[in-house]
Amino acid sequence: MSRLGPLDEDLLSADQKSLRDSVVGTRKGLGPDVWKSGPFGVWQHAPGLGMKAVELGAQVRFATELDPQMREVAICCVGVHFKSKFEFEAHAAIAISEGIDSSYLDVLAEGGRPNWKRELMITQKFTEELLQSTRVSDSTYGTMLGLIGSKGLVELVSTIGYYCLVSLTLNAFQVGLADAMVDRWPEEI
Repeated sequence: MSRLGPLDEDLLSADQKSLRDSVVGTRKGLGPDVWKSGPFGVWQHAPGLGMKAVELGAQVRFATELDPQMREVAICCVGVHFKSKFEFEAHAAIAISEGIDSSYLDVLAEGGRPNWKRELMITQKFTEELLQSTRVSDSTYGTMLGLIGSKGLVELVSTIGYYCLVSLTLNAFQVGLADAMVDRWPEEI
């Protein structure tokens, strides 16, 4: 992490310990040091806000009815929009584990439109419209509504919004990539 370093474990407040335990408990596949990386490493400096952000993140990642591939395509679109390196790489790996071909993610990272199945094409279109214009056309809205219903739309927009928060946090504090991650946008800080 370039702008904020991890806190000394021996000096953590009760709130910071609670945040750490929550992150480690809900992101088990990422190892015990996950709370020091990504947005979690930033949020440990403001644990009250961090806890609420972690709770919302757990909700949109683990407790919605969104198709996992649609969710990860939307998240990766947010990462591309903000050129949020850590977010894109972390969620590209999750997308691959959900069955998305890595070559499609390469095309997406370059600003292209992969030859997704229909549902993922619509997800990309919806997400990009919302991010680029802060609105969604009636046509795109209606197509997505027909595909996932009103509850799904609320979950999708909330997921997109949450990952905007994550992307801006990562970019503002220049959070670096984990060792195994590829830097797709080296020209960006």
